[in-house]
Amino acid sequence: MIKARPFDYPYDGNLNPAATALIVIDMQRDFLSTDGYFARQGYDPAPLRAIIPVLDRLIAVCRQAGIRIIHTRQGYREDLADMTPYEKWRRKRSGIEGTNVLLRGHPGFEIVPEIDVRSEDIIVDKTCNGAFTYTDFEHVLRAQGITHLLFSGCTTDVCVHTTLREACDRNFQCLTIADACASGDQYAHEAALHMVTVENGIFGALSDSAAVIEAIGKLPAR
Repeated sequence: MIKARPFDYPYDGNLNPAATALIVIDMQRDFLSTDGYFARQGYDPAPLRAIIPVLDRLIAVCRQAGIRIIHTRQGYREDLADMTPYEKWRRKRSGIEGTNVLLRGHPGFEIVPEIDVRSEDIIVDKTCNGAFTYTDFEHVLRAQGITHLLFSGCTTDVCVHTTLREACDRNFQCLTIADACASGDQYAHEAALHMVTVENGIFGALSDSAAVIEAIGKLPAR
């Protein structure tokens, strides 16, 4: 089991690599670069980049144990056909109208090269904050027999938390890895992590990478 709060994960003591996936949310150039979407909103992407070494360690130990790695990417079709009027309004308000920011097929949409993405990994592309909305994410999880999700990536308070909440409502067993998540707003980051633990773990359990790596490292190698 993984040492966590408000309870050790998973609650039933059955840590099965074949039924578990590490979810790496939106570690894309447009969120982590100094000239991408996130930076253009006035946020410092440095906290997001700071978790890259943590993620690489988690990915390596999960792969060794046979835990699936699933990456998500957020962005729109290049022709904007999947962008609502409100989203277009926000895009204009954000000063990125007419740019390639957060558009599929462009460099900013891609996962940063420091993250070890391999051909056997699963990539889910989304337009919304939550990875379940208008995607095949849930179908992929069910098809793979995955019932337990380890959450990481950015941003803690938006895409990570939205996907976490969606997963809990679909009865997946969820663990958020605190130091493997990041936000440009420290207050929002800390509040999002705190919300995981309220009401005796209403959104699952909260741990850190050291505890996750220690527990998974004890599992037989795949």
